[in-house]
Amino acid sequence: MPGDIPADDFRRAMHRVADLVADYLESVGDYPVLPRVAPGEVARALPAAAPDAPEPLDRILDDYRALIEPNVTHWNHPGFLAYFAITGSGPGILGEALTAGLNINAMLWRSSPAATELEERVCDWLRRMMDLPEGFSGHVNDTASISSLVALAAARHRLPGLDVRGRGLAGRPAVAPLTLYASDQAHSSIDKAAIVLGLGAESVRRVETDGAFRMSVPALAAAIAEDRAAGRLPMAVVATVGTTSTTSVDPVPAIADLCRDQGLWLHVDAAYAGSAAICPELRALMPGIERADSLVVNPHKWLFTPVDCSVLYVRDPALLKAAFSLVPEYLRTEEPGVTNLMDLGVQLGRRFRALKLWMVIRAFGVEGLRERIREHCAIARWLAGAVAATPGFELAAPAPFSTVCFRAVPRGDDGDPADGDRCDRFNERLLAAVNAAGPFFLSHTVLRGRTTLRVAIGNLRTTREHIEALWRLVGERAAALAAEGV
Repeated sequence: MPGDIPADDFRRAMHRVADLVADYLESVGDYPVLPRVAPGEVARALPAAAPDAPEPLDRILDDYRALIEPNVTHWNHPGFLAYFAITGSGPGILGEALTAGLNINAMLWRSSPAATELEERVCDWLRRMMDLPEGFSGHVNDTASISSLVALAAARHRLPGLDVRGRGLAGRPAVAPLTLYASDQAHSSIDKAAIVLGLGAESVRRVETDGAFRMSVPALAAAIAEDRAAGRLPMAVVATVGTTSTTSVDPVPAIADLCRDQGLWLHVDAAYAGSAAICPELRALMPGIERADSLVVNPHKWLFTPVDCSVLYVRDPALLKAAFSLVPEYLRTEEPGVTNLMDLGVQLGRRFRALKLWMVIRAFGVEGLRERIREHCAIARWLAGAVAATPGFELAAPAPFSTVCFRAVPRGDDGDPADGDRCDRFNERLLAAVNAAGPFFLSHTVLRGRTTLRVAIGNLRTTREHIEALWRLVGERAAALAAEGV
């Protein structure tokens, strides 16, 4: 009778997979971070049609080793410094493998009691680690985009008299346009949430920021007042703790005061920097987050948990259930007092993501996690100091955590700093030259209209020696470009 592959074949293949993964993690730094591959090259090496007959697992793993591993962008590379560097750590990878083996759907308590109760417990561990109050209840989603979407759906549901769940928004002229507030540095996922929730992208009010790229509370208050006067209905404010471009921290206490006075939901996007809250001295950089109605933190960004793992905390989980719970007869169960995770968001099918986070926290320990985050911040401080001390370069933003934004400031023929457009072109060429060298991969952003380079330190394998080598490479490439008259 046809069935799965023989157990002995599987066991042999799993041993080989273990060796492949361990060898990869041990030698990933030998690869260029960005693969030397042209668009379409991998596709041309793959058969156009699936095989009719079964193929040996060893042949499949050979092809993985030849075609796949060398041709990915290596996020586990110590020189991966783009976006927000992440780590698929050993304990987390073990958790992923065990999760795949269990292959459960944690939608109901009954569909996997251990998955539900472990998720609740590990989210509470993290809550305590972040010094959040007892009232917060957490559950795991895939990404911050979904966590923020779910939180803002609860904010919409809380608005009195609308019954959006039952009646929707379309075709209701009596319903005032809803508005959502976030800084001009907030993540684009907030705009996407507004689109999905039926508010529309135009409903997102992008509030100006101060010189340190933090939301201006007077500008926020003025925007809310303006919208109310125009007959719009303010719904929620998104404060960011660790913005994507600069890792700036919005003034959450003042924003929370305003939200309280205005009756608005406060969502805190701490997807990146929230992990740093496990260090008391870094938690002090984000006062007021305990006043949020909802807060998201991504362990897959800076708690060394493989993608994907995003924890959403809410002050009132009953609001999530009221917004999302929908129980057809075939999913009704009779266990009183249990949590059915399907009630807390959009998805019914739910991977057992909490297992890998549980294993990461246990394997490193809270103090071990703190030690690694502190080391990343120390390396970032060294780099920021090197930038500030080097003629021809400048810091483009404060560096409160482990991300450094900087740019080269070349000089013109007259010895004065080059104009803004030429400076932008120089930095674009500098970024391309650094990334083409192979050992490092940086990303960029635009701050106050000017091209800016970003170094995001967050991988377990990244050391100060790597960042010192990066800074030497940046200097060498900048000198070469200056000599060319770029």
